[in-house]
Amino acid sequence: MPQKILMMGNEAAGAGAILAHCDAYFGYPITPQNEFTAYMARRMPEEDRIFIQAESELAAISMVYGAAATGKRAMTSSSSPGVSLMQEGISYIAGSRLPAVVVNVQRGGPGLGGIGPSQADYWQATRGGGHGDYRTIVLAPASAQEMLLLTAKAFHLADRYRMVCVVVADAYLGQMMEPVVVPDEPFPAPPPKPWAVTGCKGREPNTIKSLYLIEAELDQANYLLHQTCDAIAREETQCELVAVDDAQLVLVAYGISARVCREAVAVGRQRGLKLGLLRPITLFPFPTHAIQALAERPVAFLSVEMSMGQMVDDVRLAVGGRRAVEHFGRPATLVDAEEILDRASHLIAASQP
Repeated sequence: MPQKILMMGNEAAGAGAILAHCDAYFGYPITPQNEFTAYMARRMPEEDRIFIQAESELAAISMVYGAAATGKRAMTSSSSPGVSLMQEGISYIAGSRLPAVVVNVQRGGPGLGGIGPSQADYWQATRGGGHGDYRTIVLAPASAQEMLLLTAKAFHLADRYRMVCVVVADAYLGQMMEPVVVPDEPFPAPPPKPWAVTGCKGREPNTIKSLYLIEAELDQANYLLHQTCDAIAREETQCELVAVDDAQLVLVAYGISARVCREAVAVGRQRGLKLGLLRPITLFPFPTHAIQALAERPVAFLSVEMSMGQMVDDVRLAVGGRRAVEHFGRPATLVDAEEILDRASHLIAASQP
């Protein structure tokens, strides 16, 4: 029978990686995701799998590249400044079409910033982050349970599309403790990887590379990457809709901000405010079509984020100028439900004829 266990979000993500047959974890300590690394340091050897505390974030992502090239399920985790250091390696992994998982438990920035929660890595995660013309799949959990489930799913998506899959959380989700249902059976085993570098063994050799000195070959490699992104947008876009059918104002929020917005919607409805919530679960691909469908009728949008406004750009692109889109948030402090309700009431009043 599945067990319900009180777990930190960071530990739950580690449990999801174990259940998803993660073969190798490489990481370097940074607050506020150190519980993830500590969990993997204990559990990976217990499962006879590889755990290495690398000498730096650059080394960790390079180790992920090497393990992924051999067909192993490999991952790393870090927090905002550490993930920034990994961007060159992530670009190389993307250019080599290798599956890998990166968990980013975000903290405030820019620079060293602070160790408190933030959602200011949205642009970095959803726009690739490193050099070149590529994207990464981006998943956004909103609970410790989803930290487990979406980290496990990240391995499946990475393998299916041969892409980097990033899980973006924040210090709140990483540090909070919640009951988590831990499945008693592992998730499906990894698929065969005939492209992997495993030694020739009587076959033609495989080559893993991101270097294309002939321009036409680089063109084709990038076209393939973007055809894959189109397929992901068709097949994997996911969001949650709450009370949107008659909403005059739809809150758009992910992760911990979405939990506060859910409370704001419930309280606002009790006060006669017709609020709804759209929670993106995939940040890339972004749920553009769901927002476009809502924008077919008179409704305004309020993007609630722990940043000065990043996801709001994607909301505006989806709406295409047909409806009002506003931003509300702070760079390193979570707004509360009453603040959202105050802003929402003003926006609804302003939209009335």
